[in-house]
Amino acid sequence: MKIITGGTGLLGNAFKKALPNELYPSSKEVNLQNQADSLNYLCNPEIDVVIHLAAKVGGVKANTDYVSDFYQDNSEINNNIIFSCIQNNITRLVCCLSTCIYPDEKYVTYPLTEEQLHLGPPHDSNFGYAYAKRMVDVQIRAARQQYGVNYISVIPNNLYGEHDNFDLENGHVLPALIRKIWEAKINSKPYFEVWGDGEVYREFTYSEDIAKAILFCLENYNSDMPINIGNTEEYLLKDVIGLLKKYLGYNGEIIFDITKPKGQVRKPSSNQRFLDLGWKKEWYTPLEKGLKNTCEWFIKNYPNVRGVG
Repeated sequence: MKIITGGTGLLGNAFKKALPNELYPSSKEVNLQNQADSLNYLCNPEIDVVIHLAAKVGGVKANTDYVSDFYQDNSEINNNIIFSCIQNNITRLVCCLSTCIYPDEKYVTYPLTEEQLHLGPPHDSNFGYAYAKRMVDVQIRAARQQYGVNYISVIPNNLYGEHDNFDLENGHVLPALIRKIWEAKINSKPYFEVWGDGEVYREFTYSEDIAKAILFCLENYNSDMPINIGNTEEYLLKDVIGLLKKYLGYNGEIIFDITKPKGQVRKPSSNQRFLDLGWKKEWYTPLEKGLKNTCEWFIKNYPNVRGVG
């Protein structure tokens, strides 16, 4: 039996499509910030695998405004899951990290490789969340060394897909753009604004691909080194916005506000370790197809989507 935490989120919903018959505990069933709750829930001899996706997440503003909460809440969740797996003799655990926890650009060389994870502090905008997630790597290595368990951590990059968080302040770049463009269309606005000049490159991976990649690692990876599993093809943000306009049927103008920060120009990662494991580049969903699927789902479900309705 597999337990997947974080089943209401973007990636959790992708797992429900891939593994519909596994268990996805809700917050009403178990409070992962409570150690006794976590221990009791995982005290089930039928559980042989835990896939840990649950986390307190948000955009730049939320990470800045509530930096201590992000560290505290995520530390409690991660500590309780790993501790409970050890105490209940669960020997298979996969924890999900994020490329945003890598050191700031002045401490690393691109592309980002797994060996560079602890070479310097993360970006100031999310250091609470980042350090809490980095400690998962430390905890997993310690558990593997002391208990001989097959615990691993995987590192996706920027995820997108159905069931995302479309909040304009706390959502990530793609869902926020989708909502902004759609609401400009339905409100007959002749333009919408984007921070920066659009001349930045980002990597994006469809959530269903990451679910499949994690399951691939579960069967094929056993190492104390975290592994990058995202699609590393880079996309110019200006081109991505053009695709979103097309799929959402919006013909208005884009106003780039160059007085606002645009972020790093590039922050590429390497998934060579993952490819060496046997994963194929062609198994990633093309961005055009993934965005089209996401936009169609958003239109069908708006305004009853997370972050809006």
